[in-house]
Amino acid sequence: MIMIKSIAKLILALSISTLPVVTPAQQKPVRIGIAGLSHDHIHGLLGRKEKGDIVIVGIAEPDSGLVERLAKRYGFDKKIVYSSIDEMLRSTKPEAVMAYNDIFGHLEVVEKCAPRGIHVMVEKPLAVSVAHADKMAKLAKKNNIQILTNYETTWYGSNTEAYKVVNEEEQIGEILKIEFHTGHQGPVEIGCSKEFLAWLTDPVLNGAGALNDFGCYGANLSTWLMKGETPVSVTAVTHTNKPQVYPNVDDEASIIVQYPYNQVIIQASWNWPYNRKEMKIYGQSGYVFCRDTENMTVFKSKEKKATDKAAPALNEDRNDAFSYFARVVRGDINPQPYDLSALPNNEVVVKILEMAKKSAENGKTIVWKEYFK
Repeated sequence: MIMIKSIAKLILALSISTLPVVTPAQQKPVRIGIAGLSHDHIHGLLGRKEKGDIVIVGIAEPDSGLVERLAKRYGFDKKIVYSSIDEMLRSTKPEAVMAYNDIFGHLEVVEKCAPRGIHVMVEKPLAVSVAHADKMAKLAKKNNIQILTNYETTWYGSNTEAYKVVNEEEQIGEILKIEFHTGHQGPVEIGCSKEFLAWLTDPVLNGAGALNDFGCYGANLSTWLMKGETPVSVTAVTHTNKPQVYPNVDDEASIIVQYPYNQVIIQASWNWPYNRKEMKIYGQSGYVFCRDTENMTVFKSKEKKATDKAAPALNEDRNDAFSYFARVVRGDINPQPYDLSALPNNEVVVKILEMAKKSAENGKTIVWKEYFK
């Protein structure tokens, strides 16, 4: 009897060991819809090398001229293009949608997708206002969908390594101050498309100018580094240094985000002489300086020297927005609340940005507990 049981166990073990293992690459690609083509970050998706993890089944874009230009450049079939989000969703039934429209339009995308159980990823920032973000969050919860926000800096190996040095290895002690220098020469100056500029420089469709466009990076990264802690207050100064180019929005924003025991300073600008997304984290016993995607400097007081290093590459499932989104849709990755792409993090981001706008408009510090009673 014992021998029979042993043989049965052996047969069961062998049968399990020979079952095929389905890797992400072997899964069916996630059926992706695109809402809008007017955001210039769309080039990253349309020009992406085929990995087999996603397939674009539909595009919603009413601008036929824009569609014609991008179809010629990237070779997608114009038969999958529809004039409205509703039509695209009905006809192609995507599993998930990526939004490349104006920021004001993010809410509409979620309103169309959420009741159908379709996951959404938007380009940064999440929304133009707290009111929009709140509606989106309620729809996500009601319909059990993911709403992710994509930032270029999420896929920087240097930022992930900085988090490890600061929060996991605790090499520089408690965070005292974080500084962000983000932006470039200006969207006009670097040659953004006319369709992108039409809403990026609109105070309603973008919510602000440089303040929203580049202030969101610092708010996002600091919320992650501080593990979701909310600030005590926000103080901001904005200005338009080039009114002849940007008559309707700010092109310069300095934001001070004060926490109980530390401070974040965000300098968001369309007036830098070069493209920069730099972060400096100062701790009690050292600092970490992230210059770009991989190059960084770590200084530890006890060693009395700074060490330059190249951050290791990110794992393949977390090295670009599209692979990550596909894994989330498939259930292989469950974003933690204050991960860089996660909804709770980006709700805090929108609150910080809105407080910054109010502070700049009123010329005074905005207190979190008073503003969000």
